[in-house]
Amino acid sequence: MIDGQQQRRALTAAEQALHALEAGDAERAVEAAARAGELDQAGLFAALTTVVEAAAAEIAMRGMVSAAGWSAIAEALGPGPLAAFAQERATGA
Repeated sequence: MIDGQQQRRALTAAEQALHALEAGDAERAVEAAARAGELDQAGLFAALTTVVEAAAAEIAMRGMVSAAGWSAIAEALGPGPLAAFAQERATGA
């Protein structure tokens, strides 16, 4: 049985990871994505850690996440508001 509060904490951690990436805070983004993966009981954030780590590497190299990086994050998240947030950053909308 899924614990709704724990799943909500996973969602919050995933959101924190995206905001950290947007702010250029690679370390905080990776930590939050890892926390989201640990708390996630529904498999919604299974691929998030990998794409956030790649985006964090982009921040280390380029100072920002590329449009392709944001697109990969959106794809990893699947449909929903977090994916829309990432896709907006990918397209500059």
